Parts: sequence; structure tokens; C-alpha cells
Amino acid sequence: MKRSHLGFVLTAVAALSIASGCAKKKVAAAAPPAPQPAVSEPSRPAPAPARTQAAAPVRTPQPTPRSNNMPDAATRARIDQLLAKIEDAYFDYDRHTLRPDAIEALKGDSTELRDILKDYPDYKLTIEGHCDERGSAEYNIALGQARADAAKSYLVGVGIPGQQLATVSYGKEKPACQEQTESCWQKNRRIHIVALAK
Repeated sequence: MKRSHLGFVLTAVAALSIASGCAKKKVAAAAPPAPQPAVSEPSRPAPAPARTQAAAPVRTPQPTPRSNNMPDAATRARIDQLLAKIEDAYFDYDRHTLRPDAIEALKGDSTELRDILKDYPDYKLTIEGHCDERGSAEYNIALGQARADAAKSYLVGVGIPGQQLATVSYGKEKPACQEQTESCWQKNRRIHIVALAK
């Protein structure tokens, strides 16, 4: 009986030692998962700065002003100087064809004006057609328009874009001279170029 009791005690001790040995292994096995979060934490912050830096230039592009199609103040001043230098082109009585002196007047600085206007497609000029006081208002409106159109054709021929040239006829409504003499009437039979009013 002592042997069977001893065998029972030995079996119980062996079972306890196995159980206590397994418990230590489980505690030891449970400890390694704790460092795993430390490995994943450094990998999260690294992509975030790259996204922030890449997004910054996209959000702050230099605005492209619409004024690329319109001249700045200095260029507008130069255009005004050129327009002042281009003399009015004068016409014979009851005619709308350009005389040689009218062509010379238009030719003056039209090359530089052309080069400037090509860079600013939204900037426009107006060619005004004028007549002397003789004839009806309706007739002079038509004649003034024909004069403005003749000047526009010449300027388009030297390379100024046609879409940047508007024409208008004032007929006899805006005379440059009020006297009733031939020299005064000659001053009124003209075209005049101005920057298009905004």
C-alpha cells in the first residue's frame, strides 16, 4: 500500500512540476508580444511629413493673373506714346482711300505697336472715322465708317491682329476744327486711333 501511495505521490509531484513548468513557459511566451507595437509606431509618422510637404506646393501655386493678356502700366504708357506719335490720317473730299501721306502717318510706329499688341490679345484699339460738315449726317456716318475700315485694312496688312482693332464712325459729329474753310475741313476728314475705352 505504501508503494501505491508513493506512486500516487510521485505522479502528483510530476504532474505539478509539469504544470508549474508549463505555466512559466506561458508567462515567458506572453512577454514577447509587448515590444511589437514599438516596431509599428516609428513607421506611421514617416509617411505623414512626406504627404504634407508634397501637398504644400500644390496648394500655393503662383496665381496666373489674367493681366497676361493685358499690358502693364509701363506698356500701356508706351502704347499711348505710340498712338500719340501716329498722326491722324487725312482723306480727300468725299473719298475713303488712303493717300500716300495717310499711309506714311499710319506707318510711323505701327511696327512697334504691332509687336506690342501681339503679346496682349485682350488689348484693343479703336479707329475713329471722321468727316467734314458737308453732306447729310447719314452719308457722313457711312463715309466715316469707310475711312475707318480703310485704315483698319492697312494696319491688319502690316500685322496688327484684326480682332484687336475696332472701328467706329462719328461722321461730322466730332469735328477737330469749326471754321468753314478748306483747311479746316481737311482737318476734319480723318481717322484717329485711340485705346478702346473699358
